[in-house]
Amino acid sequence: MGKRFRHAALVGKYHAQGIRGVLEEIANFLIRQGLEVSLERETALHTGINDHGALSPAELGQRCDIAVVVGGDGTMLGIARQVSRFGLPLVGINQGRLGFITDVPVGEYAEALAPMIAGDYEEECRTMLEGGVWRDGEKIFDGFAMNDVVVSRGAPASMVELKIDIGDEFVANLRADGLIVASPTGSTAYALSAGGPILHPGIAGWVLVPIAPHDLSNRPIVLPDGGEISIEIVAGRDASVNFDMQSLASLLHGDRIGVRRSAHQVRFLHPLGWSYYATLRRKLHWHSGVA
Repeated sequence: MGKRFRHAALVGKYHAQGIRGVLEEIANFLIRQGLEVSLERETALHTGINDHGALSPAELGQRCDIAVVVGGDGTMLGIARQVSRFGLPLVGINQGRLGFITDVPVGEYAEALAPMIAGDYEEECRTMLEGGVWRDGEKIFDGFAMNDVVVSRGAPASMVELKIDIGDEFVANLRADGLIVASPTGSTAYALSAGGPILHPGIAGWVLVPIAPHDLSNRPIVLPDGGEISIEIVAGRDASVNFDMQSLASLLHGDRIGVRRSAHQVRFLHPLGWSYYATLRRKLHWHSGVA
């Protein structure tokens, strides 16, 4: 059994229809459970909920001991990157459609949260990616990602050519619509749609997935996460890079994207009995046809 929590951060997908009522209901539930509640500042501002303290993500990380995130995986990704360095554990209440990492259905939040608040939960840690963009030896962009780093072509009718190194070793030159470097968490996102494998979060590795490669021999590859991946823009106009939701467009030839494992991990809390395989079965419909 883990510790009992005292101060909850509440984060919501504040543009979602009807979210204010859901957040107020969950906030009142947490208060009845004996917790102090603080809303993430943007959530409070956009929903108009001002009955509780409103704090920045950094302040939530410093003052709270659990975060309840209401929305979809995108909402979770956004806050996870900002509070990971504080070790703040996150619980996801799914109000989206798929919800690989927001795994508690919104209609079941009370049954799930009550024992978790008291210390009965499963905890897992997920690795993150970090890196940046270098131009002429100078770093011009910093990024963190929980899902993936994506290098994409710019002009619709052209490809991008990329030189890929891992550590000090040259690996490949790739002509494609782009390239995905995905964490185990991100292996069930864009990388999966592009034909990549699912990587269990317990594996210390990345997935490197070409997007519509010119040569069909360019296949996805699973790599250990101990080294740095370097991606240089060789050819192609207006290429861009995305670290989850953080984007830098109009990359130039010779620009280099470096990606490595972050020193920080994201802590997730799940209800007792949670199973990664059960999540895959449910979300990917692997149980279809089973009596």
